[in-house]
Amino acid sequence: MEQTVWIIILVIAAANYLFRVTPLLLLSRFRIPPSWIRWLGYVPVAVLAALVAPEIFLKGDILVLTPENKNLIAAIPAFGVAVKTRSLLFTLLAGVASMALLNSLP
Repeated sequence: MEQTVWIIILVIAAANYLFRVTPLLLLSRFRIPPSWIRWLGYVPVAVLAALVAPEIFLKGDILVLTPENKNLIAAIPAFGVAVKTRSLLFTLLAGVASMALLNSLP
């Protein structure tokens, strides 16, 4: 049983490595236009927004933009800290602190 688990872990690790290295090896031989590089710079931000926005704005499948939405209220100071500091650490700390404060209120 334990040997099977290790084999599965190693196969998944090898596949993960292969999927990450292959594009690097293929694309390193081509010159990517600067406009593409600039466009690709927006991909992580767009993915993060797509993951975070439903958690902030939706309760189930319903859009909730009221003061009862604690996620939305906690996101406001976190967003402000993100804009001001450009620091992921400080943004996360602000979001966690805001959510903790909101959850401690009656």
